[in-house]
Amino acid sequence: MASPFEYSFFDAVVKSFDKAAQFTSWDKGILEQIKQCNSVYRMNFPVKIGDKIEVIKAYRVQHSQHKLPSKGGIRFSLSVNLDEVMALSALMTYKCAIVNVPFGGAKGGICIDPKKYTPYELEKITRRYTSELIKKNFIGPGTDVPAPDYGTGEREMSWILDTYQSMRPGEVDALGCVTGKPITQGGVHGRREATGLGVFFGIREVCKMKDVMDRLGLSVGVEGKRVIVQGMGNVGYHSAKFFRQGGAKIVAIAEYEGAIENEAGLNEEEVFQHRKKTGSILNFPGATNISKSSEALELPCDILIPAALENVINGDNANRIQAKIIGEAANGPLTPEADEVFSKKGVLVVPDMYLNAGGVTVSYFEWLKNLSHVRYGRMEKRFTENMNARIINQIEELSGKSIEVQEKEHIMHGADEIDLVHSGLEETMISATKEIMECWKQNPKVPDMRTAAYIVAINKVATSYAELGIFP
Repeated sequence: MASPFEYSFFDAVVKSFDKAAQFTSWDKGILEQIKQCNSVYRMNFPVKIGDKIEVIKAYRVQHSQHKLPSKGGIRFSLSVNLDEVMALSALMTYKCAIVNVPFGGAKGGICIDPKKYTPYELEKITRRYTSELIKKNFIGPGTDVPAPDYGTGEREMSWILDTYQSMRPGEVDALGCVTGKPITQGGVHGRREATGLGVFFGIREVCKMKDVMDRLGLSVGVEGKRVIVQGMGNVGYHSAKFFRQGGAKIVAIAEYEGAIENEAGLNEEEVFQHRKKTGSILNFPGATNISKSSEALELPCDILIPAALENVINGDNANRIQAKIIGEAANGPLTPEADEVFSKKGVLVVPDMYLNAGGVTVSYFEWLKNLSHVRYGRMEKRFTENMNARIINQIEELSGKSIEVQEKEHIMHGADEIDLVHSGLEETMISATKEIMECWKQNPKVPDMRTAAYIVAINKVATSYAELGIFP
């Protein structure tokens, strides 16, 4: 196996693409066009930090423009490099296609350690990066729409928005230039937990499929399943939360400083508060410490959720993984070598390219909200509640019985923005899961769910190109 320094994330994505492409009937030229990155922007810009000038290295890659705008997050990390950004932008293309979100794939990154800078310094870097994107038309509600990713959040997105608005005065749809914004700046309720909730919806739908569960030797449903989560960032935290609320047991949680295990189950909020107080998840009351985070991945469980960074499960440790289902909440946590091992072992890998699409799905809802200039639910909430109240009154009059107050309030409730966002996300993940599984069942030679997901994505992107008349 190649050393980690020789590992190419983009090559791994291409390898998975080629594996799936052989099961399609598209012309080789079309497949080559889909596979390559359309536009790559590498930049170096100076920013004054303290008394010195630092030259900041940054990237923005638009993998596909078969649909516009392009869409993808921005990372702040020292590990950011061109190969990683190209790979993540490619995954975004396939991800959007699978969940029927009409965006092309993109990704961005700034090669810094955000912990080493003050908020003011981070703001200067973010604003300068945004101005560089504006100069080359690499950002805009109709061209390319960034979002938060590793090391960034609502704060950085609000800086991007403000910079864009100041350089594009009077643009009526300017709020749509970036997603993942604070609610007060045009954000949407439900965006923060979207990726973790999407992971839960996707795995839950897989666990409802009796034939799949019978093959894995598991019972139907997520209730009672033993789950291990790697990473207690936004995605890992919310994945753990929704699995626990769905009846599963979180038997281990891993972070970079180590891991903790408790067969009776862990509460992610209590672990989060413990880490906030002590600086570590270790020594959590009632849990057993595990010194190496990687060892937690190898513990017995039904479902393993890697929700940290890429390449954490590879040809070296894949054989020691005991999970029966692996849900890729992170981008690229498994290498192609690991995929081969799990395919032979009969482990079900639910792939990142659709499973963590909750973020971009809800970003799509936010973008639509910004373009429509009205929040979800505003037009129909009161009408729905009034109509439901009339129906309840009629039922009570005709039956002569009163409905309990709590149940009455539940029935009368008109949908708020978060209700509609969660409902749209649930529908998206359920539909995508069924489509991928159907593709897999129709192609007996397809080795795994990832390949089936790539087939679905390739067919949709290629069809878009063909319908645009770009290819005969």
